[in-house]
Amino acid sequence: MVEIKRATKETDIWVELEIDGEGRSEIETGIGFFDHMLQSFAKHGRFDLRVRCKGDLQVDFHHSVEDVGIVLGEAFYKSAFPPKHRERFGDTVIVMDETAVECAVDLSNRPYLVYETGLDFKIGDFDAELVEEFFKAFVFNAHITCHLIKKRGKNRHHIAEASFKALAVALRRALRYDEKAGVPSTKGVL
Repeated sequence: MVEIKRATKETDIWVELEIDGEGRSEIETGIGFFDHMLQSFAKHGRFDLRVRCKGDLQVDFHHSVEDVGIVLGEAFYKSAFPPKHRERFGDTVIVMDETAVECAVDLSNRPYLVYETGLDFKIGDFDAELVEEFFKAFVFNAHITCHLIKKRGKNRHHIAEASFKALAVALRRALRYDEKAGVPSTKGVL
């Protein structure tokens, strides 16, 4: 179990993460849609996740969403690295009705994000562009490579939710224990 706290003038965040968990979550960010996405992330990654965020929501949701991504990424990095006896690579395609989102990850210690979902406008009162901001903050602070690509879909809620679930499942598969893997790199280090 890893615990991370981060306080700025814009947000006060506490995250507790167990990557080898059961999918339990307690999420309180003050942003209903974002809470739902993080609950889906925890459930499908089988991560035990607790998040408390007090942010400047009177401004907008940007700081809270981005900063939770930063802190959750840091917690993931502390939990998963170095990825000894782990698969290292994981991928999936998650479907939700008309939507299909593909995700491939590498526990590479080299942060890189390819994000091609075409999400824009609003999902309720949530700015859809913040989904990308979360993934960018998470990926760079988790030190992973992640490709998230919408294969098809129109419903913005479905696209966002399938993206969070796809990342979760791909990470779960990359974290799969493999005793024979040792350090999963020809370099001997990640």
